[in-house]
Amino acid sequence: MKLRFFILNLFVFGIIINQTVCAQELSWTEAGNGIWKVTVGKPEDYNLLKAAGVKPQIASLQKMNKAEPLIAKKEIFARVQDGKTYLRFPLQKNEQIYGFGLNFQTIHQRGRILRLHTDHYSNTDNGRTHAPVPFFISSNGYGIFINSARYLDVYAGSAVRKDSKNPPKIQDRNTDKNWSARPYSDAVEILVPAEGVEFYVFSGPSPLEVVQRFNLFNGGGCLPPRWGLGFTQRVERLYNAEQVKNEAKEFAEQHFPLDFIGLEPGWQSKSYPCTFEWDNSRFPNPAQLVKELGQMGVKLNLWTNPYVSPEASIYPKIAPFTGSHTVWVGAVPDLLKPEARDILFSKFKKDHIDIGISGYKIDEVDGGDSYLWPDVATFPSGISAEQMRQTYGVLMQKYSTELFHQKNSRTYGLVRASNAGGVSFPYVIYNDNYSHQDFITGLINSGFSGVLWTPEVRASKTSEEWLRRMQTVCFSPMAMINAWASATKPWSFPDVADKVKEVALLRMQMMPYWYSEFAKYHFDGTPPFRAMNLETGFQMENRTEKVNSSLEENPYEEAVSKEIKDQYMAGEYLLVAPFFTGQTSRKVILPKGKWFDFYTGKFAGDGEVITVTSNLGNIPVYVKDGGIIPMMPPLLHAPKSGEKVDLEIRYYGQKNAKYRLYDDDGETFNYEKGDYSWREIVVEKQADGKYSGKITVPEKGKPNTIGKVSWKFMTIDNQAFLCFRTKQMLLKIAQLSTLIRLPLKITFSIYYFQKNHSRLSGF
Repeated sequence: MKLRFFILNLFVFGIIINQTVCAQELSWTEAGNGIWKVTVGKPEDYNLLKAAGVKPQIASLQKMNKAEPLIAKKEIFARVQDGKTYLRFPLQKNEQIYGFGLNFQTIHQRGRILRLHTDHYSNTDNGRTHAPVPFFISSNGYGIFINSARYLDVYAGSAVRKDSKNPPKIQDRNTDKNWSARPYSDAVEILVPAEGVEFYVFSGPSPLEVVQRFNLFNGGGCLPPRWGLGFTQRVERLYNAEQVKNEAKEFAEQHFPLDFIGLEPGWQSKSYPCTFEWDNSRFPNPAQLVKELGQMGVKLNLWTNPYVSPEASIYPKIAPFTGSHTVWVGAVPDLLKPEARDILFSKFKKDHIDIGISGYKIDEVDGGDSYLWPDVATFPSGISAEQMRQTYGVLMQKYSTELFHQKNSRTYGLVRASNAGGVSFPYVIYNDNYSHQDFITGLINSGFSGVLWTPEVRASKTSEEWLRRMQTVCFSPMAMINAWASATKPWSFPDVADKVKEVALLRMQMMPYWYSEFAKYHFDGTPPFRAMNLETGFQMENRTEKVNSSLEENPYEEAVSKEIKDQYMAGEYLLVAPFFTGQTSRKVILPKGKWFDFYTGKFAGDGEVITVTSNLGNIPVYVKDGGIIPMMPPLLHAPKSGEKVDLEIRYYGQKNAKYRLYDDDGETFNYEKGDYSWREIVVEKQADGKYSGKITVPEKGKPNTIGKVSWKFMTIDNQAFLCFRTKQMLLKIAQLSTLIRLPLKITFSIYYFQKNHSRLSGF
C-alpha cells in the first residue's frame, strides 16, 4: 500500500514538474495605447506583420481612451513542445467570441474548431477561407491576434481540460434531456507549428474599440478614391476594345452611373498562366482606349493572376526567382525576392499603369490545393510554401499598391486572398460562391477581421433576385456587377430596371457619407460595414429588461441571443436589413435607442424586434436617433479632383447631433501629408422646438469640394413621439397588471390595448 501511494505521488509530482518545465514565462511589452505584445519561445522572423510591412497609426491610437488589459493575464498559458507552441486563453461562461477571419456561415465562433488556412471558400466555415485572419474579439472587450504566417489549429472553446477551473457539470444522457455532446469549455486553445510566436492583446473596453485598435495597429483602413465608391461593371471575358467603349456609351445613354469598367482574362494575349501583355487583336491600342474612356468619365481595371506563362516576355528573366512548382504550368514569382518583384511589377508599371490603368483584380492567390503550389514546394527566398500561401495575397496587394503610390494616384481593386496586415491596402475580397445569404454573413464578418468584402452581382433567375442583389451591393464596399460570364447589364430585367437605377443613383447620392465613413476607417479604425454585435445598445447589458418568461414573452431578448446574420451596420448611423428572394416579410432587431426609417423619417422602434413587409422598391434601412447623412446630387460619375458638389444634409431623430464630414482631393495620396479636412456638421433643437443645422467653414488652405448646403429634417412630428411614450407606459401597466391582480374589467381593457397597441398608435 505504501509503495503504491509513493508511486502515485511520484506520478502526480512528475506531471506538475513537467507542466512547470514546459510552461513558458510570458514577456509583456506595451505596443501602443491599449495594445500589448507578448512573446513566447523563439518566434520566427517571417510573420504576418513583416509580410505586410505596414506601420501602426500611433497618433490615432493615442487619441483613443486609455485602457488596461481586460483578460486575466495570469490565466493565459503557453508552452513549447515538439517544435510547436501551444497557447491557451481563458473564457468566461457568458462570453462570446467573433472573428477568426472571413467566415460566410457563422458569426459566433465559440465552440468551433478551425484550421486557419488560406484557401477559397468551399461552403464550410472550417478556417479555410480567403482571409484566415488569426484574430478574435471577445464580447468582454478584448481581442487576441496571433502574429504567425503558419496554418493555425484553433479550438475556440470546444475542448474541456481535466484541470479546468470552471468545468462543465457532469450529465447523464440516460436521464438528462438537456445532455449535450459538446460540454461547456472555458478556453480558446491554439496550436502554432513553430518553436515560438508573438501575440498581441488588444483592449476595448467595447468590442468596437478592440476592432479599431486592431485596424489602427495594422496601418488603419484603406481610403479609396471617390471614384472607387461609385459603380463598376466588369465586362464579359472576351470583350474587345470597341465592345468596351460601347458598354460605357450604353451606360451613359441609360443614364446609369459608371465609374470604372473591369476587363476579365481576355484582355491578355494568354491567361491561366498569364503574359500580362495586351491581346493585339482585341486591344490594338490600349493607351487610346484608356484615354477615350477617361474622356467619358470611366476608368479601366484589369484582371490578372500572378502566374507567369512560359510564353510571357518576362519569363526568361523571372524564372530563376520563382518557386519549385508551377500553377497551370505558370511560374510562381517569389515576391520576397527583390529581383522577382522588380521584373513583375516593372511590367505592370510600363504596360498598364503608365498608360492610365486605374487598378487590378488579383485572382487565384487563395487556393485550392488541386492547382496551387503544394506545401512541399520551395522558394528561392527560403520562406516555406505554407508561409508563402498565407501571405501571397497580402504581398500582391502591397507591391501593386506601391506602384500607384509612386504615381500619387489612389487605386481600388479586387483580390481573392488577404490576411492580417492587409487592412490598409485598397482591395476588396470576392469569391466564386454565389449565395446571397452567405454574402451578407461575409459582409458582417469582414468588419471583425480588417478586410473588405463585396456581395457582387453576376446573374439572377428572376427579376426579384436581381433587384435584391443590386440593393445589397449598393450598400457594400464596392457596388459591382461582375458580368464576366453572363454579360448582364443593370437593365437586364426590364420590369425592375427603374428600381435598380434608383438604388444605384442612391449609392451616388450617398457618396459624401460613404467617403466620410471610409475616412473614419482610415483615421479611426472603425470598419465601414460591421456586425450588430459591435453596435452600442446591442450588447447584453444594454438590452431591454427581461420579463419573467412565464408571464410575458420577450422576443427581443430571444432574438439578440442568436447569431444575427441578415442585418448589419453601414457607417456610423445606418442599419441595413436586406430582403432575400421569396421573402414577403422579415424581422429586424433595432438596438436600444430610437431608430427611424431612412426613406420617410418615420419612427421605427427602440430596442425591439419589428416586422417589415416586403417593399420591392427599397432595401430596409434605418437611421439611429441623431443621424446625419450628407448627400450630393445623383451624378453619373464621382466628382473629380477639385470639383465642387452641392450637399443636402439629412437629419433624423430628436436629439442634438454632430457629424464629421471628410474632404480631400479624392484621388491622390496627399492626405498622407495632411492635405485633408474634417468639417463638423451640427444639428440642434431651438427654443421654438424647431431644428437648425450648421456646418463649420472650410479651413484655410485645406481642400474644399463643397458647394451650396441645404438641409432636410426627416423626423416625424413630436406628436408621434408622445404617442410612442404613451404606448410604452400603458404596455408597462399591462405587464404589471397580471402581477398585482387588477379587477377583471380593468385587466381586460389593458389586455385589449396591449394586443392592439400597434394599430392604435398608428405605427
